Amino acid sequence: MNDTSSIKHPTPLTSGDFTEADEPFALFAEWFAEAAKSEPNDPNAMALATVDPDGLPDVRMVLMKGYDTDGFVFYSHIASQKGRELAANPKAALLFHWKSLRRQVRIRGPVTPVTDAEANAYFATRPKQAQIGAWASKQSQPLESRFAFEQAIALVAAKYVISEVPRPPGWSGWRIAPLRLEFWHDRPFRLHDRVEFRRAAPGEAWTKVRMYP
Repeated sequence: MNDTSSIKHPTPLTSGDFTEADEPFALFAEWFAEAAKSEPNDPNAMALATVDPDGLPDVRMVLMKGYDTDGFVFYSHIASQKGRELAANPKAALLFHWKSLRRQVRIRGPVTPVTDAEANAYFATRPKQAQIGAWASKQSQPLESRFAFEQAIALVAAKYVISEVPRPPGWSGWRIAPLRLEFWHDRPFRLHDRVEFRRAAPGEAWTKVRMYP
C-alpha cells in the first residue's frame, strides 16, 4: 500500500451528513482519512484527465502526493505526455474512486507547476530506486527493449552508488486548483447523494449545489 502518512491536508469534518458541509476541503480530508483506512491499495490514486493538441481527452492513473486549500499535487516527467499536454492546455480533471466506501470525488480546475523547492523536497523523500528510475526513464518515449531500460538504470545507479540522487531537471510536479469539487456517495436504488462545490476562480467563495444523481 502506498504510504500516505506524509500527505498534508486540512482538518477533517466531524459531522455525520456530508451534504451539510459548507466547504469542500475539510470534507475531502474526512473522506480521504476514511479511505486511507479502508482501501486495500493506494487511497491517493486518482485518474488524471488532460487534453491533447487535437482536443482528444487523455486519462491515466497517478498518485496524489499532497493537498491543501491551494489544490492537489502530483509529480511526473515534464516531457511526458501528460506534461506536454498540461504545458499546452493547463487545465485538468481528477477522479478519486474509493470502491470500499462506494464514494467518488470529481475535481476540475486550472493547473500550475509546483515550485522548485517543493519538487526538490518531495523528490528527496522518494526511495533511492525510484529516484534512479526518474533519471533512467524517458517517460512516454518509445522503448527499444527492456534491456535498454535496465541498462540505463544500472548506469544511473552506478553514478550515484555512494551519493544522494538529485532531482532530474525534467522532473517536477503540478498543482490543480479546483473550481469544481463534486462528492458522490452510493445509496440503494440509485438514490445517490451528489453535492458539487463551485467557485469562479481560486481564492473566491464556494457555492454548493445538490445534484440529481
